Amino acid sequence: MPESLAGTVALIIGASSGIGEATALLLAEQGVAVALAARRVDRLADLVAGIRGRGGAALALGADVTDEQQARGAVERTVAEFGRLDTLVNNAGVMLLGPAVAAPVEEWQRMVQLNLLGLMYCARAGLPHLLRAAEESPRQVADMVNISSVAGRVASAGSAVYNATKHGVGAFSEALRQEVTGRHLRVSLVEPGAVATELTGHNRPEVKARIDQRLADIEWLQAADIADTIHYIVSRPRRMAVNEILVRPTDQQQ
Repeated sequence: MPESLAGTVALIIGASSGIGEATALLLAEQGVAVALAARRVDRLADLVAGIRGRGGAALALGADVTDEQQARGAVERTVAEFGRLDTLVNNAGVMLLGPAVAAPVEEWQRMVQLNLLGLMYCARAGLPHLLRAAEESPRQVADMVNISSVAGRVASAGSAVYNATKHGVGAFSEALRQEVTGRHLRVSLVEPGAVATELTGHNRPEVKARIDQRLADIEWLQAADIADTIHYIVSRPRRMAVNEILVRPTDQQQ
């Protein structure tokens, strides 16, 4: 049975759309005060207004987490507003695919900076507050949920650097888990397959066309499916840690 999350505080990175937005809505429904960080402040403002309109507590934080200072600022502003941090969801990411030969280096840099360094910056800033919540909060447990991808398990041609960043997220998460699990900070890894979000839309047109063709016959997951997975992880009792979940559409083979 899930435990009540009412009265806890969550910071969701990459909350302006897709998985982050769905997670914010679901956690807010459970009585969680949600701080929402992203670059698109206008989207955050609408989301916060909707949550507050339904009686929830929400805070919009404009932040580019590839900047370590801004990542740290998002965490500190969350704690200043809500008093503590029980859950950190590292969801910001970008998927820029295509052959490695003659690939735009800027795409590689963008993926490494956001998918890996941005996640690490947020994790580093959040750790002291999460550890404090695990020690002092009524639930006596805290959670960091890092969103990876099936690409963090299965490498494939045309996604070399994306694979590298997501494998890196998995390695970072497992090593960190071993460091802090004894202090009841749970570090969990979620690896979605194809999800109907804006993620593929950032690709060059010819690359996006190939992605759409490859996955044309699959009923894609919805962002709410992954939000539900995140809720499952963070609502487990203190004695139970969900270290890793791979979630594919039923039709997806790889």
